[in-house]
Amino acid sequence: MAFEFTSYTPAPEFATPAAYFSMEFALDQALKTYSGGLGFLAGSHMRSVYELKQNVIGISILWSFGYYDQGRNEDQTMRADFRQKHYSFLHDTGLTFPITIHNAQVLVRALYLAPDTFGTAPMFFLTTDIPENDYLSRTISHHLYEADTAARVAQSILLGVGGGKLLDLLGRHTEVYHLNEGHGLPLAFYLYDKFGRDQQKVRDHLVFTTHTPELAGNEEHPLDLLYKMSFFGTLNLEQVRALGIVENERVNYTLTALRFARISNGVSKVHGKVANEMWGHNEGISPIIAITNSQNGTYWRDQPLHEALEANDDKALVARKRELKKQLFDIVADQTGTLLDPDALTLVWARRFASYKRADLILRDFERFRKLVTDSERPLQVIWAGKPYPKDYGAIGVFNSLIEKTKHFNTCAVLTGYELALSAAMKKGSDLWLNTPRFPREASGTSGMTAAMNGSISLSIPDGWIPEFARHGENSFLLPLAELNEADNVKDDLEAKGVLDVLENEIIPLYYDAPEKFLAIRKAAMRDVEPEFESGRMATEYYQRMYDAK
Repeated sequence: MAFEFTSYTPAPEFATPAAYFSMEFALDQALKTYSGGLGFLAGSHMRSVYELKQNVIGISILWSFGYYDQGRNEDQTMRADFRQKHYSFLHDTGLTFPITIHNAQVLVRALYLAPDTFGTAPMFFLTTDIPENDYLSRTISHHLYEADTAARVAQSILLGVGGGKLLDLLGRHTEVYHLNEGHGLPLAFYLYDKFGRDQQKVRDHLVFTTHTPELAGNEEHPLDLLYKMSFFGTLNLEQVRALGIVENERVNYTLTALRFARISNGVSKVHGKVANEMWGHNEGISPIIAITNSQNGTYWRDQPLHEALEANDDKALVARKRELKKQLFDIVADQTGTLLDPDALTLVWARRFASYKRADLILRDFERFRKLVTDSERPLQVIWAGKPYPKDYGAIGVFNSLIEKTKHFNTCAVLTGYELALSAAMKKGSDLWLNTPRFPREASGTSGMTAAMNGSISLSIPDGWIPEFARHGENSFLLPLAELNEADNVKDDLEAKGVLDVLENEIIPLYYDAPEKFLAIRKAAMRDVEPEFESGRMATEYYQRMYDAK
């Protein structure tokens, strides 16, 4: 074999061999194999695997066109561009092997990312975009989260069956197979065959992480479609039904994974409770514990900023933060022509663009918002960024409406290209990190963690990880929650008012009139976020509570 994937000797406490299956990984700005938070989380996990020398390898798909490149039309509105990607740092393993999709043979090639390239676990990326396949088969690995249902099913088979088969071809003994979200569910049926159709043996080796209560993140498809697509491997319909995974002639990925796994987890304490409420009444599921998501400090934190914090050098910390704001504002000016003030309070809303995250909540009372961003003495600067799903026209409409509504304010900007590099710049260059999801639909929300690492204070709904971290007025600012049973428009009115109230009555006066108190909150956020919300803790916890727990 022309490559070596055991590039380091695992630490004794992390010797159990595990494989981590994820549809997306955000490992480096140059490698476009992610769309948002799930990828950011998986990327941080793989970085901590490398730092801790854990015996884990990552398995994913090499997306020929990535997610998409976010650009602008002539009128500054958003445009989705699709360009083919080529990577010199991925090495052909020489392994090309068949899997079955829609009762036809599709060839899969495995490429390898060495640990030292980006400081990650050893990684394998699967592609069907090779000359040996017909055109339709080649397109399976073209686009992350393809809109066509049959293509999405084929992608799940590629990840699950292709990844499972690759591990066998490599001759690597794998004790734990970790499904990061339900996308790779066909792995369970591959293992079911591998272990002599003994479901308990599958449970002995499979663990599962569910990342969202959102319907779109808990895929469900008709049994007939999945069967025709060869989703269940060699099983016939009678054998599939006998597994007890079919309800109303449909198969839910999350529920099926819960039934095949030994143990599963939600990604914050709140989400662990929500996941148990959603799925706990179903028979035959694994226990669902909570392991809160985290992010890799080595990758995300600004080192000079942290050196100033550790030295208790307030002057150096303030100077470095101002420098980081100027660096972000250079990006803003380059993209939009708007030059922001590094001495002005700057709020950022940036994450995957989805309707429940409510990017435009702060604009709901537009007149109040206008007064804040046009106050010449104590201005509020606001920057947005995020990638909507390219076929989510509602989310794209919200993105474009932000541009239209704020284009006349010289204190506001909407940026495109929200990937790792821009995300880092925004976290380092902001004072406030706004998080306004509909409760309890934000399972974790890790962007606020990396913002806090860089002295950007969370202004957040108490959802996801926030209740485990936030102390209002000490290391963050919390927003009031409407009653759960209220109508969405009532919730939006109350919670939008809460955003503006906290800004007007607490944060803006602190920033401009009591900067030393604002700095104390900034420093508390930086100190409190680590190590509890640094991914070394998370990666260790997965070993202790899931991989080694029998």
